[in-house]
Amino acid sequence: MSAPHNTPQVPKAPRVTEREARRVAEAAREQDWRKPSFAKELFLGRFRLDLIHPHPLPPPDDIRRGEEFLARLRAFCEAHIDSARIEREAKIPDEVIRGLKELGALGMKIETKYGGLGLTQVYYNKALALVGSASPAIGALLSAHQSIGVPQPLKIFGTREQKDVYLPRLATTDISAFLLTEPDVGSDPARLATTAVPDGNDYLLDGVKLWTTNGVVADLLVVMARVPASEGHKGGITAFVVEADAPGITVEHRNAFMGLRGIENGVTRFHQVRVPAAARIGPEGAGLKIALTTLNTGRLSLPAMCVGAGKWCLKIAREWSAVREQWGRPVAGHEAVGAKISFIAATTFALEAIVDLSSQMADEDRNDIRIEAALAKLYGSEMGWLIADELVQIRGGRGFETAESLAARGERAVPAEQMLRDMRINRIFEGSTEIMHLLIAREAVDAHLKVAGDIIDPEKPLADKARAGANAAGFYARWLPQLVTGAGQLPRTYGEFNPSGHRDLSGHLRYVERSSRKLARSTFYAMSRWQGRMETKQGFLGRIVDIGAELFAMSAACVRAEHLRSAGEHGREAYQLADAFCHQSRVRVEELFTRLWSNTDDLDRRVVDGVLSGTYTWLEEGVIDPSGEGPWIADATPGPSAEENHHRPVR
Repeated sequence: MSAPHNTPQVPKAPRVTEREARRVAEAAREQDWRKPSFAKELFLGRFRLDLIHPHPLPPPDDIRRGEEFLARLRAFCEAHIDSARIEREAKIPDEVIRGLKELGALGMKIETKYGGLGLTQVYYNKALALVGSASPAIGALLSAHQSIGVPQPLKIFGTREQKDVYLPRLATTDISAFLLTEPDVGSDPARLATTAVPDGNDYLLDGVKLWTTNGVVADLLVVMARVPASEGHKGGITAFVVEADAPGITVEHRNAFMGLRGIENGVTRFHQVRVPAAARIGPEGAGLKIALTTLNTGRLSLPAMCVGAGKWCLKIAREWSAVREQWGRPVAGHEAVGAKISFIAATTFALEAIVDLSSQMADEDRNDIRIEAALAKLYGSEMGWLIADELVQIRGGRGFETAESLAARGERAVPAEQMLRDMRINRIFEGSTEIMHLLIAREAVDAHLKVAGDIIDPEKPLADKARAGANAAGFYARWLPQLVTGAGQLPRTYGEFNPSGHRDLSGHLRYVERSSRKLARSTFYAMSRWQGRMETKQGFLGRIVDIGAELFAMSAACVRAEHLRSAGEHGREAYQLADAFCHQSRVRVEELFTRLWSNTDDLDRRVVDGVLSGTYTWLEEGVIDPSGEGPWIADATPGPSAEENHHRPVR
């Protein structure tokens, strides 16, 4: 018996091969480079300092409006945000959310004609750093709403009618959430199981979404769902704006985490949810492209909050290390602790340089910043975590003790351990470190694949391989000689970064130029050596990306220091911090270059095979597993919900 018209058969998550999954991801990539990219050139061995220096600047009116809002936001945070209460109750008080709405914080990036504040990316990120330092949970709420929630994809891909309908709500009253992940689908969207089946002028949504930040309190949702291909329907993964209180939507669970205890993150089930075609964002099949394009700038919000965390860690490290004495002197006077403080200070300076530079480039829209934004997210989350960890170490036992316990016994309630817990998710949010490595690596080798991809593609016929070989020969004949010598070998290059009375940063930029060419040569050698197996060398690719991230950070730090010097704003101190950071970074770069070819990757792979085959189960003996019972992945079979609805919009 066939199913009724209004109850379509909903397929479970499709099973796909590794090659099919890559094809889906590749189709979602922005294929062309229409604008220059500093980071792309860096990976190709071309140090285009002219793309980032002199440091781009926002117009005076943008600065004025941004600073005025930051002042209002600071006053609100100081008067109304009780971070300890949010941590204790695992909830942002409704009155705080209502206050943020009245302040206009929901519409920071939305144009003024729709009722928003129309802030630049630079000031939006400064605002997130500020409010995130008061409460990381509130920073996550505002970021999820504006960086990846409904406003950003509508801004880029929405119709005029959609903008007129939704943006005024989103700027003032409505919280939004982004729903892509599913219980059995993470960074592999080819297996997306939620469907949107055409039904007249509507679509019927069925499926389950996991880790829906803001989903518990959201008014509007961006939902990614698979449209089955049929007559008149191209099909594919598609984006929809969905009213969160539509019939058939159930927030089945509010998730709890080790950190960010106040975030409203849940599990959302869709059962026969009717969505009008007018609520579709872009054409069918464009959902992943919309998501990736949204993240090009959306990813900058996370490292912005890492900058805020770094600034707070530096403040606490300075104050604590000056009063805590060991062996007759403040702990800051001991080299082991002093090195940690230097790392926190120098790295915080570099992280702010990366975020401000990338944000201003996003505002100007002269450069393609897809790699820069991804590097900022990757580097910010990794270094931010290390900064928080070092603060806990500097604080010792007090770093491990909760703020509430410290206060109860009469000491300052410093939430260092909370900061560590809150920061940990950044290495997973919006693309885990491992996925970011692969994503950036794909972009970094794009030029090679464009000319030589057919050579290493086993499915291409010999004629295509021959043509690709001829094209590759021409490309490498022009490109490889450029990697032999460069400006980094000339002792007076970048002389403007060696002003009288300041540290000399020009040598660091020459190092970046030389290392950029070395990085490109290493990539070419690996392509020649492994060819089609290159994509499986994730350890190697990760190190290539990490080297590029360090070189980008060094460049940004030097450019920021020179900008501050020329503007008369702490120039001498900025040069000192940039110099310290670059020296620290160079040590890491040299280690990474060594590990490109001297590593344990092959040995690790054999050990992993043994672990998975059960060879080492004897090593697991002698412990008790405190884990509870249940499946590793919860059942997400489509159908009506049998759970209580935890959805609670804040009015």
